Amino acid sequence: MNRQLTAIVEREDDGYVALCPEVDIASQGGSVTEARENLIEALSLFFETAPVEEVGRRLRGEVYVTRVEVVVG
Repeated sequence: MNRQLTAIVEREDDGYVALCPEVDIASQGGSVTEARENLIEALSLFFETAPVEEVGRRLRGEVYVTRVEVVVG
């Protein structure tokens, strides 16, 4: 079974960090593509090896990514 998950990628120092907020799993890489691919690998390993209870405990049903505007300074 395939499932669509969210990947948030951000620059950090000399590389990139990719986070999947639905299960709170992150990975990193030297480029956006590499960080994304590494996240997919980490997610695949999680779903292959984690007990069903762990998946159910961590998996969030709805995650929304949006932008907000705030005054800074």
